[in-house]
Amino acid sequence: MPIIQPEAYSSRSLALLIYPQLQYISSGTARASVVLGAGGCIVRLLRAKCPVSEKARLWTEESLRWLHGEFGDDALRGEVLLPQTVFSPGSYAGREDDVSVVLRRLCDRMGVPVESVAIEFDDDPEAAPDPRVPVAHHFSGAAGEYRSRDGVAALAIRRRQLRRPVALAATLAHELAHARLLGERRIDPARSDGEQLTDLTTIFFGTGIFTANAAFDFSQTQAGWQTSHLGYLGETLSGYALAYFAYLRGEHEPGWAAALDTNPRAYMRHGLRYLWQASR
Repeated sequence: MPIIQPEAYSSRSLALLIYPQLQYISSGTARASVVLGAGGCIVRLLRAKCPVSEKARLWTEESLRWLHGEFGDDALRGEVLLPQTVFSPGSYAGREDDVSVVLRRLCDRMGVPVESVAIEFDDDPEAAPDPRVPVAHHFSGAAGEYRSRDGVAALAIRRRQLRRPVALAATLAHELAHARLLGERRIDPARSDGEQLTDLTTIFFGTGIFTANAAFDFSQTQAGWQTSHLGYLGETLSGYALAYFAYLRGEHEPGWAAALDTNPRAYMRHGLRYLWQASR
């Protein structure tokens, strides 16, 4: 390992001097340990650990590679949709009529003809929180439902989603992913990991920011504070799936990661660090 004299250098400056490729130290894509001693400075690269279990890692990577084989390179390398591009200023006010603009944007990215999709709204009122409970909790795998009728993908969306734009986009993307997987008969409807694969498909088609950010929400309502979970992957696995998605695209520091919430962004960066180090 290289040894130099440490005078007049900070630990970080020494690391960058010795290994210019460590310019990513502060961003989380690489880490180093700098040891100062009488004889000089020793820089050791720290090996990142995968943020998910080995079983989850293999499933995620194999599934994303399968999706790549099914849908091709253009689908993988297409635009990653951001909240500000799907919900441009003034385009969404939480009305049913506003959903058509969101749907068209998602359909364009996910390769689903918008004319082959029909949205149906239904009422599924949320139970009033117990005022004695300081933080209410709500879980939903997906706040929608997919059905195929005479070649049309009928997406049933809960009206409560209209108040939550990110969750709405995540739900629509999930149901459109059903249209690509089930509607095109690419998977068996009885597949045991079908819902998880459907969430993973939203990541493959560039709508994973919504899937990851909707996985957990902590918010205040008129009745008090509440937490909610949406989807089938959770924050940790969503973050690693986004990391492998970026890795397949050859991205070390994707700019779109800034749109992720704190937790999934941290898991994604941890995953990217692991993946790029493991590939050396």
